[in-house]
Amino acid sequence: MAGTLWPAVHAERAALAADLAGLDDKQWAHPTLCGDWVVEEVVAHLTAGARINMARWLVSIVGARFNADLHNQRRMAEHRGATPAETLELFRQVSTSTTAPTRDTAAWLGEVVVHGEDIRRPLGLSYTPPVATVTEVARFFASRDFTVSGKTMAKGLRLEATDGPFATGTGQVVSGTTLALTMAMAGRAVYADELTGPGAPILRERCAS
Repeated sequence: MAGTLWPAVHAERAALAADLAGLDDKQWAHPTLCGDWVVEEVVAHLTAGARINMARWLVSIVGARFNADLHNQRRMAEHRGATPAETLELFRQVSTSTTAPTRDTAAWLGEVVVHGEDIRRPLGLSYTPPVATVTEVARFFASRDFTVSGKTMAKGLRLEATDGPFATGTGQVVSGTTLALTMAMAGRAVYADELTGPGAPILRERCAS
């Protein structure tokens, strides 16, 4: 199954690269939904993730003394260009890469879906990934705490997509688009505000904390 998701990863990278092509320097320096990172830093992070395999990841994380933030900063700096245009070109070069730190392809699909939204939402760029693509990410996030704490975020809740087949869990219902549920499981509070149902306030509180 994991191998069949690579075309979706490649499609999402290509869609993001197309959106990035129209940005000016001010937009490249705009804040994102990903903590303190600006647009260019998030793009460099995605490039790094598409170039690092398990062996290189282990060397990097050990070298950072298992400090994930330091690891990410070092790899981000390594894959950020001298200009935004160069950063974009480096990202384009990995658009069809199948390199990843692990075989959890759904997680790396989730990286580009979530970080794509981290960039687009603050910039007001309109794009919605295919429901089938986001459904795979939602299922993965709900099953494990890996790149995000999706399983913990969804614990004790019944998540139901209003636009696709995704549904999981038991408890108070939280309804919304597959994308909004996925982004909420990734801790993005602005998307939790789009959810409805008796369990929505619980998930919203978890995002806020």
